[in-house]
Amino acid sequence: MRRVRNFLLLAALIPVAALTEEPLAVAVASNFLSTAQEISAAFTASTGTQVRLSSGSTAKLYAQIVNGAPYDVFLAADAARPGLLLDNGLAVPGSRMTYALGSLVLWSTDSRLRGKDCRAALDAGDYRHLAIANPLTAPYGRAAREFLQASDLWEGAKSRLVFGENISQTFQFVASGNATLGLVASSQLTALSPFVATCSWPVESPGLSPILQDGVILRRATNQHHARSFMKFIRAPRAIEILQRSGYSVPLQSSVDAE
Repeated sequence: MRRVRNFLLLAALIPVAALTEEPLAVAVASNFLSTAQEISAAFTASTGTQVRLSSGSTAKLYAQIVNGAPYDVFLAADAARPGLLLDNGLAVPGSRMTYALGSLVLWSTDSRLRGKDCRAALDAGDYRHLAIANPLTAPYGRAAREFLQASDLWEGAKSRLVFGENISQTFQFVASGNATLGLVASSQLTALSPFVATCSWPVESPGLSPILQDGVILRRATNQHHARSFMKFIRAPRAIEILQRSGYSVPLQSSVDAE
């Protein structure tokens, strides 16, 4: 009887939150997944709050959120869809921020292009297939299309394009050799990547729109306190170091909406 009484006393001292608290549910664009994993691990080590990441194309995650998916935070690969969530009352006013600036790189693993100029190969049409993410659903795909159109290469490339559902699948098309060239996220070609490019070219085009990656806290977040802590952590020096090492630029002013 004494053992039972002592057990009940100890159980009463454990905070209810520790027994019932769910991990923070974060929907993250596929290009940012590996970086989000590292940031989440650092956040958990700092706060004790667990994070559960769900990855996919920004459009797919947005559709899930609109249809009631139980996410707490949305880290998109664009600025448009977090804005739409705010406009439709599905995100917390004042929570939106630009957490990273992405960029494109043209790259190949084709041995024929080893040591050669990727951009020259693209201009000359010296490729079998060119991989880009789906411009209708993926912000990096939309940026790739914008670059090709601005460079007068879109019409010539259309018959040889292969579309990834998201930027991760696009990367795999090139890594596997199914596409000669690909326009992927610069963050995918960091020192952490196990794939070695035979050639690469950072996409530079006058007038090309920056790839703003915005995040918001969702209204249905079960624990907005932890969600706010996570968003603030992304601005912290430790998270910024991870972002920059992963190939992203950090905006000087990361807050979009007033707190």
